[in-house]
Amino acid sequence: MRVFTASLATETNTFSPLPAGLQAFREGLFFPPGSHPPEPTFFAGPLWVARRRGKERGWTIIEGLVAAAHPAGIITRKAYETLRDDILGQLRAALPVDIVALGLHGAMVADGYDDCEGDLLARVREVVGPGTAIGATLDPHGHMTELMLGSADLLICWKEYPHTDVLERAEELLELLEQRALGRIRPVPACVDCEMIAMIFTTQEPGASVVTHMKALEREPGVLSVSLNHGFAWGDVPGMGTKAIAYADGNPAQAAAAARELADEVIQRRDEFRIDRPDVDRALTLALASPTPPVVIADSADNAGGGAASDSTWFLRRMLERGITRSAVGAFWDPGAVNIAFNAGEGATVRLRLGGKVGPLSGDPLDVVARVLCTRSGHRMSTLVEGDTIDCGDAVLLDVDGIEIVVLSKRMQPMGTDLFTGLGCDLASKRIIVVKSSQHFYAHFSRVAGQVIYAEAPGVVTQALDTLDYRNIKLPKWPISSRS
Repeated sequence: MRVFTASLATETNTFSPLPAGLQAFREGLFFPPGSHPPEPTFFAGPLWVARRRGKERGWTIIEGLVAAAHPAGIITRKAYETLRDDILGQLRAALPVDIVALGLHGAMVADGYDDCEGDLLARVREVVGPGTAIGATLDPHGHMTELMLGSADLLICWKEYPHTDVLERAEELLELLEQRALGRIRPVPACVDCEMIAMIFTTQEPGASVVTHMKALEREPGVLSVSLNHGFAWGDVPGMGTKAIAYADGNPAQAAAAARELADEVIQRRDEFRIDRPDVDRALTLALASPTPPVVIADSADNAGGGAASDSTWFLRRMLERGITRSAVGAFWDPGAVNIAFNAGEGATVRLRLGGKVGPLSGDPLDVVARVLCTRSGHRMSTLVEGDTIDCGDAVLLDVDGIEIVVLSKRMQPMGTDLFTGLGCDLASKRIIVVKSSQHFYAHFSRVAGQVIYAEAPGVVTQALDTLDYRNIKLPKWPISSRS
């Protein structure tokens, strides 16, 4: 069995002012063919599983490029076409192959391409022909399109949010692709558009029950895989929206019934997915009143993991104005402030203009006097994949009037608590911890949090979807108002 595997992934926020070029991928997850480390990484689950299975089964594994950029705005045409064509060239050189297993995202948008995954998968199919088994794992925060479904044999979304099942879904993908390559199964897909878009947290109800339902459907004889594509609301493309996907073994009617059953549950419970999101001041007041500190406040609108700049000052400004202490905030993306703190050194007191640099939704910069508590070159943070860490660049921990602030030279959302603790910040001693993240923080931060509050502040990852200037999505799309 000859298996080709590669990864090309990023999450594109079409409302973000931050373009993504080749440098964004090279500064992210970037491994030329054959250079991926032995440990698993976030978007290379299929590669890692193929390696392990290949040793057990005597497969020949041909590893292509692994490239993933941190979420940002629209990808440049040059960046996408260069990386896509590199992978296609590597695939042609590997022919013949029995399996193509890819690590993709699902919400990748480039200049001239509103469906990068569909474009890539269609070109892969052209290269290998109809006899090769093609499949990919996907982030559920993507855009499932007809071109994607028609070009691949299997598309499997991670089920959990936060995405703690990356390797589980890669195992599922490789198992099914092997069966397809051996002619033992014939996957046929069905996709139901729920005509909605929702943020579905699987760590709580009703999201947890939706995951349970998917796994129950998969236990039915003949059903091969069931996924819920939550959708990515900040991608203004025709394919945006929540969709239920099912694969059955040679039985289109069974696949359609499974997808319809899952979609009906999601549609019926859609109002339950909406949660109360207090504004900045109310979130802070609720946190101060909590009897179980520390309280983690999610500033999801400034989530770098959704394409935001991660430099907004809305929360920090009000915390300073209200005299709130014994708190932590992070991570700010401000390379200039990091440089000043590094030059001053640990223990120094510096004057900084912090944050508020990218655009109006970042708020105004804050002029602060900060004590430099820690400087760290090549600071690393745990991800959601066990054993995997990510490079956060140069990092500093600052103290500003009793608030400890993590500032990075690379744009990163908090996932592991070691983003803070690795710089000497004692999270257990804090009353409030503000994280610039939507939900990926939860897997690690919930272990130290007495309470979690999901807040709503200004930003390009706002939950107030009717404030976004959509031009290309298909309507109706609950809860977005039907406007042209």
